[in-house]
Amino acid sequence: MKITAVKTQIVELPADDPLGNSPVAPGTKRPFVTVSVETDQGIEGIAVTFFGGLLTKALRQAIDALGALALGEDPLRHEAVMRKLQDVSGHAGPGGVLTLAQSTLDIALWDIKGKAFETPLWKLLGGARERVPTYASGALMRSLTLDQAVASAQRLVKSGFREVKMQLALPGVA
Repeated sequence: MKITAVKTQIVELPADDPLGNSPVAPGTKRPFVTVSVETDQGIEGIAVTFFGGLLTKALRQAIDALGALALGEDPLRHEAVMRKLQDVSGHAGPGGVLTLAQSTLDIALWDIKGKAFETPLWKLLGGARERVPTYASGALMRSLTLDQAVASAQRLVKSGFREVKMQLALPGVA
């Protein structure tokens, strides 16, 4: 099997907050980069990433550049492909646009593996649990007032979440 194409696009989704039902600026959008890694056997691996704001285009360009290096490689030789992408990094990282680009391609390669072996990814990775704990992410943002953040957190708890991720340092709060 060989990688024949890596395609990316930027998709903007509404920045609503379905978890915490917090107020959002009307018309606000969040940009995401979608990735499709195609193979000569018709198997497609997909992944999504985001960095936000003006750096979204730079993230897409980084994925495109790394994806071009993966063309012709065997996606089932996952570690070899990822090593090749790391070797051209100029010793950058970890972190930032490079790591986001590499990890997005990594996710797409895992998607290809799962589809090629007709096995759920959790089994390929050796998973043993039927259930895993989750946390609410993205509902408690800096733009909320303290009262809004408290109300949103209460809604999350009532929805069954036992853990939440939040951005601290709310405006105007010491």
